[in-house]
Amino acid sequence: MFYTTDENHHGLSHDPFKAIVAPRPIGWIGTKGRDGSLNLSPYSFFNIVSDRPKIVMFSSSGRKHSAQNAEETGVFTASLVSRFIVGPMNASSAPVAYGVNEFELAGLTAKMGKEVDAPFVEEAHAALECRVTQVIQPIGLDGTTGEQVMVFGQVVAIHISESIIRNGRIDMGLARPVARMGYMDYADGGTDVFQIERPAAG
Repeated sequence: MFYTTDENHHGLSHDPFKAIVAPRPIGWIGTKGRDGSLNLSPYSFFNIVSDRPKIVMFSSSGRKHSAQNAEETGVFTASLVSRFIVGPMNASSAPVAYGVNEFELAGLTAKMGKEVDAPFVEEAHAALECRVTQVIQPIGLDGTTGEQVMVFGQVVAIHISESIIRNGRIDMGLARPVARMGYMDYADGGTDVFQIERPAAG
């Protein structure tokens, strides 16, 4: 199979693009609106983009509530989605009106950050507190922007549950991070954890 994306004639029942770029980590983004409302939503367009400084990014199709709040307040959190809370994660993705508290909707506990004024999921095994560094809209080959909004944030504080730490490192078999695979498919990243040593130089 081969096709060009300008015409996108792949002949499949669903566009395969997002299934090819997989697995994708899920950023469970917590924000607080200027009106004081709390918001929580999962984004599979999420990743670490830099280690020094520690920068993460989530991308929203349009200025949805999380992107709006992060841009207006300058802060957000990202909680780790583990297998045992994948149900609440899914519940928090419901398309509800602005101001509806998805923490309550999903039966989760909102805990405010220590360094930023934004909530994270207390039940999560790990969470990142972030300050916004950039908000951009990607530019296509034709020089125009679509509806996508990318929010970059520097991680200023990190929460990790002691329950997933073994021998001085996070045990991913215990953390069991969930990733998006495309379509309605997800993967449990803790079920087949293995190590590979990098080759030595020369």
